[in-house]
Amino acid sequence: MNLLRALATVSGMTLLSRILGFVRDFVIARVFGAGMVTDAFFVAFRLPNLLRRLFAEGAFSQAFVPVLAEYRNRRGEAETKTLVNRVASVLSLVLVAVTALGTAAAPLLIAVTAPGFAADANKFQLTVELTRITFPYILFMSLVALAAGILNTWSRFALPAFTPVLLNLSFIGMALFAAPWFDPPVMALAWAVFIGGGLQLAIQLPALARIGMLPRFDLAWRDEGVQRVLKLMAPAILGVSVSQISLLINTIFASFLESGSVSWLYYADRLMEFPAGLLGAALGTILLPSLAKTHASERPEDFSALLDWGLRLTLLLTLPASLALALLAVPLLSTLFQYGAFAASDVLRTREALVAYSIGLTGLILVKVLAPGFYARQDIRTPVKIALVTLALTQLMNIAFVGWLKHAGLALSIGLASCFNAAMLWRGLRRSGVYRPRPGWRIFMLKLLIALGALGGILWLGCDNDSAWLAMNGGQRMLQLAGLVLGGMAAYFATLWLLGFRLRDFRLRGA
Repeated sequence: MNLLRALATVSGMTLLSRILGFVRDFVIARVFGAGMVTDAFFVAFRLPNLLRRLFAEGAFSQAFVPVLAEYRNRRGEAETKTLVNRVASVLSLVLVAVTALGTAAAPLLIAVTAPGFAADANKFQLTVELTRITFPYILFMSLVALAAGILNTWSRFALPAFTPVLLNLSFIGMALFAAPWFDPPVMALAWAVFIGGGLQLAIQLPALARIGMLPRFDLAWRDEGVQRVLKLMAPAILGVSVSQISLLINTIFASFLESGSVSWLYYADRLMEFPAGLLGAALGTILLPSLAKTHASERPEDFSALLDWGLRLTLLLTLPASLALALLAVPLLSTLFQYGAFAASDVLRTREALVAYSIGLTGLILVKVLAPGFYARQDIRTPVKIALVTLALTQLMNIAFVGWLKHAGLALSIGLASCFNAAMLWRGLRRSGVYRPRPGWRIFMLKLLIALGALGGILWLGCDNDSAWLAMNGGQRMLQLAGLVLGGMAAYFATLWLLGFRLRDFRLRGA
């Protein structure tokens, strides 16, 4: 399997999803703006979305995929199918219970996660109602993660990467066509979450059947494989998803700030998630099963080479994205969102959070590359220790920054903490001898810095002042932004080419 080709496939599907995600956010911003009802929806959606990232894409995937890869490589198809059946059965029962409990306890959950909403009874009640509709999303998405983990282990990357497209299409359709039929109209967004989750699960079932891994009910709590997955999963919640826990705590802080703060953070986070998903999620998706297979086959040199490849690609593609997000914050936000109810003042306030987020983007993506280096070897303790320290550091920075930087301070604390998390993970892999950097890192970084200088110069010289962007019409913004992005990309990659970088240097075959 050519990992660069697999990365291109996953990134291509992710790009489609992200583009539709921006269309979705454009539609939501135009129809609903940034205010009380969007704050209520984003809080209601954030809780099941957080649980999805914690349990489905985070802890469950990191615990399940290494065990699944070991079974497939060492125990044969029959035992692997039994593991899939039993894990799916236990997971389904737990999810039904969690969904029922979360739906019933929605008022308590909102009181804890957004206590500032309690001062406005209407806002609080609306958030509770929206939460009860969106909460089953965690059930759908956890089962989607199970299916994706199986398909990725069989090197079927395209379909799992495509499934988020269905959620975005659900949002767009419900916001544009169904909102007038609901009272209040924002209820359409909550039902979009429910429908989108169901569609994402349904599309993966035929693919599982084709490889003979469609789960059947086989409840066996004490099965060895099930117990191993559960034991790995519990501490992995913190080890993989500390940034998501920080986002939830940030919602608590933001609920006490001025109205719109939750929405400004949401839109900034959406822009940051574009490169994070395009590269970070894609790299994590293909690296974890490849690392797990390499570890199961006892090939430490190949294991280290996979990590080195992932780190170089991350820096090559993420550093320019971070720089571009900071320099083009107003052009990007005004082009994407400054329509209808989303005013110029919302652009400027969202810009503050986006610039703060951009500082930690590289660290956030590096965590997605480095953490699989531990979980593929079923090492839970090290990333958990780092995660606990990182979480504590994030809250200390929240307290230090929120008073004078407001919502932007919350974004900055997450960014800086992600860099700390990545640095500690890298240090842990180096000290254990699992990762040994290949030669050439100093010259690699020097060439990268030169190319970043070229990129920054082009963007700085070509970007007008903020007032000019806010005054342009939509067509002017799109044309000028497209020119800036294309010019910056051309300058960056041309500089890399002149310095000797070639695509073939990043080709690598996985397990």
